Amino acid sequence: MGKQTLKVIPLGGLGEIGKNMMALESGRDIIIIDSGVLFPQETMPGVDLVIPDISYLIENKGRIRGIFITHGHEDHTGALPYVLQKLQVPVYASRLAVGLIKLKLKDHKLSYDPKLVEIKSGEQIKSGLFKVTFFPVSHSIPDAMGLAISTPLGLVIHTGDFKIDLTPATGNPTNLGQLAEICRNGTFLLLSDSTYANVPGYTPSENVVSKEMAELIGKANGRVLIATFASLLARIQQIVDTSHKYGKKLSVVGRSMVNNVNLAIDLGYISDPGEVFVPVKELRKYPPEKSVILMTGSQGEPTSALTRIANRAHHDIEITPGDTVVVSSSPIPGNELPVSRVIDNLFRQGAYVLYDKTSTVHVHGHASQEELKLVLNITRPKFFVPVHGEFRHLVAHRELAIAMGVQQDKVFILENGDLLELSNDKGWLGNSVPAGNVYVDGNLLWAHDSNVLKERTMLSRDGIVIVSVSINKHNGAVMSRPRLASVGFIERSNSPELLERAADAVLLDLKSISKNNPLSSGDIESKINKSIGAFLFQETRLRPQIISFPVLT
Repeated sequence: MGKQTLKVIPLGGLGEIGKNMMALESGRDIIIIDSGVLFPQETMPGVDLVIPDISYLIENKGRIRGIFITHGHEDHTGALPYVLQKLQVPVYASRLAVGLIKLKLKDHKLSYDPKLVEIKSGEQIKSGLFKVTFFPVSHSIPDAMGLAISTPLGLVIHTGDFKIDLTPATGNPTNLGQLAEICRNGTFLLLSDSTYANVPGYTPSENVVSKEMAELIGKANGRVLIATFASLLARIQQIVDTSHKYGKKLSVVGRSMVNNVNLAIDLGYISDPGEVFVPVKELRKYPPEKSVILMTGSQGEPTSALTRIANRAHHDIEITPGDTVVVSSSPIPGNELPVSRVIDNLFRQGAYVLYDKTSTVHVHGHASQEELKLVLNITRPKFFVPVHGEFRHLVAHRELAIAMGVQQDKVFILENGDLLELSNDKGWLGNSVPAGNVYVDGNLLWAHDSNVLKERTMLSRDGIVIVSVSINKHNGAVMSRPRLASVGFIERSNSPELLERAADAVLLDLKSISKNNPLSSGDIESKINKSIGAFLFQETRLRPQIISFPVLT
């Protein structure tokens, strides 16, 4: 029997912001940390969500002992409905995270009733060769946890998403004393949040936002519309308390926001100090200066409440001069353009818009460099792997770790699909595992190498040309003039003869087919596509998608 090793296998969240998922493997046992989604970029037309490729886990599902969730954000839990359908293993999470997961699972018809285990800080779960203990960390959602994982080779610390906020708006601060006690004998491996590893100093406290939000809500002479993450419950409680303080009424719009607020109220994570909440239609009874609206859309999501309001497409709410709109978040990398577009459209309608570049209406929930150095100093890891961040963030975190005394040959920058194997004294990369994107489109899943996105991108760029023609199935003779139609390709009024000339070109090519060697339908289709494609590119320098329908008669 070989020497015991620990395998570290990231399936998402490294080299990107979102889709967090990590597998740890020792002996015959595998545990999974988080199961998140990535929100689609504009280069992914029609895609609803992006989830990790779990092919490796499906191949080894008999060895998986459980999924451990660090907190309830979508980029750590959103893939669970799809993952649990395939793996059917227990999920361990805090009370709030379990509630949010249950809410999410309601929208998906799983073939079984998943086992969701609610855990508390300090509670230990034995999972095969692993023993997992949860410890509290401060983040932008209550009940965020880090994981202390006992393995045959030593202690593994996974920080989850965290910052060191000594005065959090809700929840407990990161318990550095407890972390120091857990790591009193040293740490074999540290897996630490890298999202803001390139930002010097300390991350500001959430209380900074409380003061700014109180001032702008209190001084506003018109309505205040606030967009933030539906899971940012600490921020939502600040808005509730401030609205109450100034005698204002608060309405919540947006399906995910309404669902999360209702759940948080039921579980006691949000309290209403004095009948602050009112339905949005009832809000019309109050003067604008007494009205606050809380909504989704801080990332410019196309179907969100704020985006529909900005596009004048919301059925209940429209911007009026004197409105103050607060975008209380920072754009996730890749979302900068849609967020900017929403802000511009709000300004066009006469709103006064506050966002992260102009006001302290948001602080992020991740540790900056000095906090990361503090955790490195407390844990004193033998091995270090930066996690949760784009590649530049991982590199910045590596440099911090080396500066804090971790040996350079024991710091590993991984990407999704890498397999890092660690022994007591060294680490090495093994064969990679599948770890591409899986695209969620309605009820369908597309693999990362699917042609669907390529075809959609092509259609959105150069349009489509449809060709139909009747062919004699016995001798290949053309029975009728080809008919062409286009969508998203050209203005017929500008080039009325182009498609007619294209029809002439393909007719000429088809007539060259030897009557003694009749072609199959597939051969004819290929001939048409090649002929039309070459002609149109020569004429327009465009490459529309060609769809041909040879009818054999």
